[in-house]
Amino acid sequence: MKWGVKQLTLMAMLVAIGTITSTLIWFPAGIAKAYPMQHAINVISAVVLGPVGGITVAFLIGFLRDILGVGTILAFPGGMIGAFIAGWLYRKTKKLFWAAFGEVIGTGFLGAIASVPIAYFFLGKSVAVFFFVPSFLVSTISGSILAYLVISLLMKNEMMAKQMMSFQES
Repeated sequence: MKWGVKQLTLMAMLVAIGTITSTLIWFPAGIAKAYPMQHAINVISAVVLGPVGGITVAFLIGFLRDILGVGTILAFPGGMIGAFIAGWLYRKTKKLFWAAFGEVIGTGFLGAIASVPIAYFFLGKSVAVFFFVPSFLVSTISGSILAYLVISLLMKNEMMAKQMMSFQES
């Protein structure tokens, strides 16, 4: 994977926004906190940068949130799986709806299920298989809707749409 300066700069900006907003924009969602901006950025990066760029941005945001103490290790499976599926579905269909849907499925279900063994081995918590699904779904649905609205508005401007698509990986 070879990224240019434009792609790396956009990735750095998305990581910074995702890390900063995680301390500012959140709400309680069952047993966890919902971070809708993380999911919005996952969809935006997946659409603009593709699946690999989406995974990279999600990983870096999760990593920074974890070392800064404003996130948990559970951000990794949800964010990365959701970003990958969002980017993959967008690449296959070129439809924004499917990118947002991919984030919901990837994070809300697959990421939540993948978090169960991580919670057990790293956090010492034994939980049922679908324990994280409701709170992950609340978080990812709100963020995916936000990303859908933002990207839809930006794509209405021809120049902005052309600029956004120039970032896509080859």
